[in-house]
Amino acid sequence: MKYTKTQAVLNQLVADLSQMSMIIHQTHWYMRGPNFLKLHPLMDEFMEEIDSQLDVISERLIALDGSPYSTLKEMAENTKIQDWPGEWDKTTPERLAHLVDGYRYLEDLYQHGIEVSDVEKDFSTQDIFIGLKTAIEKKIWMIQAELGSAPEIDE
Repeated sequence: MKYTKTQAVLNQLVADLSQMSMIIHQTHWYMRGPNFLKLHPLMDEFMEEIDSQLDVISERLIALDGSPYSTLKEMAENTKIQDWPGEWDKTTPERLAHLVDGYRYLEDLYQHGIEVSDVEKDFSTQDIFIGLKTAIEKKIWMIQAELGSAPEIDE
């Protein structure tokens, strides 16, 4: 196989994007307090964006003759994004900070994918990684702004 390391990153993203979608969904379900009316529907948009990334990543993996994870068991066993139990004890800012942690992890994984695909000279996948990393960085900035913090993308 020509792009084995790139395929590994793509499949890791399949697991992690699936997990991230669930974390966003949980934030959507367990949200209360100030800004609820604004943030609750925004989580739908966040989920749609992550699910769209998941589709692009999975289809690229298939195009490279890979086999994306496709069961909940595979996702749970392979994700590196930490989840929380569904409980009401977290505030909305805590939940948003947890989203930022997940997005930062994805940002790093996309960067790793950019580097791996460069070494393997898979520039088509590299282009996908670059575009999706840029979208993730924008999401970090936006959530951090809601939390009253700088994006801290370059740290």
